[in-house]
Amino acid sequence: MHVFLTGATGWVGSAIVEELLNAGHQVTGLARSAEKATALTATGAQAIVATLDDLAALHRAASAADAVIHTAFNHDFSKFAENAEQDRRAIETLGRALEGSARPLLVTSGLSSLTSGRAATEADLPNPTSLRKSETAARALAERGVRVAAIRLAPSVHGLGDHGFIPIVIRLAREKGISAYPGEGLNRWAGVHRSDAARLYRLVLEQGTTEPIYHAVADEGVTFREIAEVIGRRLGLPVESRDREHFGWFANFAVADMFASSERTRTLLGWKPTGPDLLTDLDQPGYYPA
Repeated sequence: MHVFLTGATGWVGSAIVEELLNAGHQVTGLARSAEKATALTATGAQAIVATLDDLAALHRAASAADAVIHTAFNHDFSKFAENAEQDRRAIETLGRALEGSARPLLVTSGLSSLTSGRAATEADLPNPTSLRKSETAARALAERGVRVAAIRLAPSVHGLGDHGFIPIVIRLAREKGISAYPGEGLNRWAGVHRSDAARLYRLVLEQGTTEPIYHAVADEGVTFREIAEVIGRRLGLPVESRDREHFGWFANFAVADMFASSERTRTLLGWKPTGPDLLTDLDQPGYYPA
């Protein structure tokens, strides 16, 4: 299978590239610069130098592929609404290239604000108030007959080299001199190892997009307090409760309850996460470079 992948040099995308190539697939990846394209081609993939705003390039690449995976998203939270609109346009463009065929499109989403007080499941609809419209765009394509599915990534896609939420929490602990948790610290984050997430994308492509939603979740919910305790022990810092103001711009994520089940995903695909769990991964020196 020839797969076109956006975000091919990113944290999740680069793992998907490796997973697909090792399974015998061909990969063409989107790279934002010549330097990133060179790194991508060194893995054995092909590269297209373009951005998500280059809609003509996205359409051409998707039209030439047997399947498309969209993982790229600009996580500059200072202009999140603008980035969400860029994401929506890209998904619409990729879908138009696949419309009228059976070629699949996988888009990437998250678990924020899906439910309250219980684990989110694959049956839960996206929050209509969310600025990110990845799933809404995917559902609109499905109504037009596009074979599309969304993969919801756990808020912590962890592993050595992680540059997601967990490193932000570590950096904040270092800056403040305290490894803090909000309130009682009982809000939960789901987690998945980067390699397990990549394998899930491959399995969905190979076994068919029979469902609108899949959950890339290994740890259903790890409390923020448990995360703070590991970080505090590793950095030699006190671990204490703080109000949301302590977390600054990151407060909405720090207090969020983002836990979820992947039972249906596992049953349908036979997906069995094998990577280390979040707390085990976090308890490694490699997560705390000097």
